Amino acid sequence: MAAHNSSEIRYLTPLVVDIKKKKYCRFKKSGIRFIDYKDPEFLRKFLNEQGKILPRRITGTSLKFQHRIAQAVKRARHLALLPYVTDLMK
Repeated sequence: MAAHNSSEIRYLTPLVVDIKKKKYCRFKKSGIRFIDYKDPEFLRKFLNEQGKILPRRITGTSLKFQHRIAQAVKRARHLALLPYVTDLMK
């Protein structure tokens, strides 16, 4: 039996070295100060397919604007501009 060399190691999938992009708050970068709860198309960017609010670690939104997004989504849901629960939204 031949000894296994390190050059003979093969992987099922190629190794992917992923360089993570720095997350940023789009509100601070764009200078947006007010989040309108009457604009459901804009608020859908912060919801997943089931209609749940996406967390900060995924969107990169700062804490202050995450609270404002959550409040705006809740107000839009209350006025039936956004659904509380859905199967496929996007």
